[in-house]
Amino acid sequence: MTTLTTHDHHGELAVFLIGARVERLWRPDAWWPAMAAMRPMLAELTADADSGFLGGTTLLGSRGPTMVQYWRSVEHVYAYANDDARRHRPAWAEFYRRARRVPGAVTVWHETFRVPADGHESLYVGAPARFGLAAATGAVPAARRGRTARERLAHASEEA
Repeated sequence: MTTLTTHDHHGELAVFLIGARVERLWRPDAWWPAMAAMRPMLAELTADADSGFLGGTTLLGSRGPTMVQYWRSVEHVYAYANDDARRHRPAWAEFYRRARRVPGAVTVWHETFRVPADGHESLYVGAPARFGLAAATGAVPAARRGRTARERLAHASEEA
């Protein structure tokens, strides 16, 4: 029998997409530091339970990585990004310094989505390992929340 699971999160959350696109492959001196800066930031976030960071997944494309991050709220994302005592601010300043020296070598981008408590649902069919939102928040049997996406969203609305 196929196992159906869904994520175990109630309430609002934020989805933060961040990526880098290599425009000048022959200039690793310009793009590699931007990519290498992510690992220490993720370690810092993971070690701090109060950061609001729930977890994430890295996807590799032909021109660079994209990370899908899950946070407790948009406010937690902004608090981390703007905290001078955390790793993000110096990494961002260094990225701008390098970008001025080698314009157009790498594109760094992000998108932030505020997801209301009744605005998220998921389904994992036969997933032997957790990934996506379930990896960040835990997994529960999908039957607890509904058989269809519509039922799971309606259940989330009732929990909100």
